[in-house]
Amino acid sequence: MADSYDLILKGGIAATPNGIAESDIAVKDGRIAAIGDLGRASAAEVFDAKGLHILPGVIDSQVHFREPGLEHKEDLATGTAGAALGGVTAIFEMPNTNPNTLTAADLADKVARARGRAWCDFAFFMGAAESNAAVLGELERLPGCAGVKIFMGSSTGNLLVAEDDAIRAVLQSGRRRVAVHSEDEKRLRERFALVRDGADVALHPEWRDVETAVTATRRLMRLVRETGRRVHVLHVTTSEETEILAEHKDLVTFEVTPQHLTLAAPECYAELGSFAQMNPPIREARHRDGLWRAVGQGLADCVGSDHAPHTREEKARPYPQSPSGMPGVQTLLPLLLDHLNAGRLTLERLVDLTSTGPARIYNIAGKGRLAIGYDADLTVVDLKAQRTITKNWIAAKCGWTPFDGRRVTGWPKATILRGQIVMRDDALIGAPSGEVVRFAECLAPGDSTS
Repeated sequence: MADSYDLILKGGIAATPNGIAESDIAVKDGRIAAIGDLGRASAAEVFDAKGLHILPGVIDSQVHFREPGLEHKEDLATGTAGAALGGVTAIFEMPNTNPNTLTAADLADKVARARGRAWCDFAFFMGAAESNAAVLGELERLPGCAGVKIFMGSSTGNLLVAEDDAIRAVLQSGRRRVAVHSEDEKRLRERFALVRDGADVALHPEWRDVETAVTATRRLMRLVRETGRRVHVLHVTTSEETEILAEHKDLVTFEVTPQHLTLAAPECYAELGSFAQMNPPIREARHRDGLWRAVGQGLADCVGSDHAPHTREEKARPYPQSPSGMPGVQTLLPLLLDHLNAGRLTLERLVDLTSTGPARIYNIAGKGRLAIGYDADLTVVDLKAQRTITKNWIAAKCGWTPFDGRRVTGWPKATILRGQIVMRDDALIGAPSGEVVRFAECLAPGDSTS
């Protein structure tokens, strides 16, 4: 008697740990149940994947949905809708939101509100502050917590841990990997005079200059060595930092963003104005080239979108009153697929940066690879599809993208979450079914594997 499954993807080219080759994939009870030639098997649903590539579900480990907020702001429903439309099956939300997720009650509330609204799986970072450093070791183990986030330099939110003693206290509290926004607050304040009275937004990378990033990252590395704590440096933007971080890979991982891999100053500011403004900033081409070297050499550990939407009205304020940040969760994969087709990275490297890497960095349970027993989180892509990114495709409430009108080769065709097709051919299907992402370091005895 032939085996029976809930879903079979037939004839696709699967990116498995054993290689990239044509293979059927079967799903049962939300997990991958079989990989190979399943011609004799049956299923309640069959997905014809002929000519398409099947990747492990894309994990975007840095988004800012700013939930809850006003109607014109992002929220979990629209943010995760954009994620699913872009082929993303899990997101980690950062804490420069309202509230800043500093307490167990805040986290429990976020998890409760996400269920029934999120189109992909989710977890939330706890924001570090001097006031809560002593309890972070307890908070980081709560269900739904992706880990602890440190802002060494001020950004869009009001969380800040700027001094070495405070950073040390956070690193000494807990065991999980800590995510860090690495900019030096003292230097930011000293250099704010460059833009205080109004300036061209093209000065953004002059105010938040290379030394602002390098100084903070060097300080962080000293504290990492002193405490022995693992850290993950977010949105690295300078070629110099990649060289520093290469000396500390036993304890340190780092992220790059599609924006910093795609755009360059001064052209982006001339074309987009404050819509190219983000923290840390888009820099000149030599830094973009340095980030690509880090990708090619295997130094960069993952790609995160740093999705941080603001309305057109907010972005149109005179600089520096204009807020930093841009939407990106929905365009992360199309941009990387386009870079793949341009020869800047391989499909194997793309999978590592978007799936296997985030799972490895944060010790995610049951996600990040196409293997039997893992969650059936699948991103199905057409590597040869040519499409134009448009603002009308963007699900974020802000309704814009810095990549509006950009022609790309490679497009997400379907997003499958624990065996459920939630997006196909640019349309969301069914109802939101996102659940909490689980982390191996926090599993309780008897915790379910599904």
